[in-house]
Amino acid sequence: MGADLDEAVLKTIRAIPDNDWSSYKSGYIADTVHSMNKTKDAFRLIVIRRPYQRNIFSEQDASVKYTVIATNKRGDHSENRIKELKIGFGMERMPCGQFEANAVFFRIGILAYNLFRLFILKTLSTAWHKHQVQTVRWRLYQTRLPSCGQVAGKIVFHGGQVFLKVRRHFSWLFADIRLRIWEFSTT
Repeated sequence: MGADLDEAVLKTIRAIPDNDWSSYKSGYIADTVHSMNKTKDAFRLIVIRRPYQRNIFSEQDASVKYTVIATNKRGDHSENRIKELKIGFGMERMPCGQFEANAVFFRIGILAYNLFRLFILKTLSTAWHKHQVQTVRWRLYQTRLPSCGQVAGKIVFHGGQVFLKVRRHFSWLFADIRLRIWEFSTT
């Protein structure tokens, strides 16, 4: 996110020691920590400094131009979401060379990810909230009972109806999920 070059930010930039600047493209780059007024939260400023030729019609005498990006320390939450979208939902590679077809594929993947997150946050207990899609898939759908080698549940068609047949060992979990789905749908 870009940051405004107000007086407090410029003061913070001027306080960066000379040996903290590294060569970067046609200028220099450095980072520092900054905090806005009336807040205890600090964030990281990434500063790019480039030589700047003064405009003859400008009253300012600037010899350098700063580009500033404000960020948290690593962006862990965003990085993990992107990683889960790519790996968990098969978005590492686009299926073809057509831009429009890839855009549709990507939108479907984003929709699937958002529905998965909604399912996790609204229908499962907080113990599940930090699990990635692979873990949820394994624990809910692919778990086999060691004693009999059977899956936790399966879909059965009988008498023109569809049933979810769940093993007794997992019935409490699926009952809890059904209750939370019903509560979510009625609010």
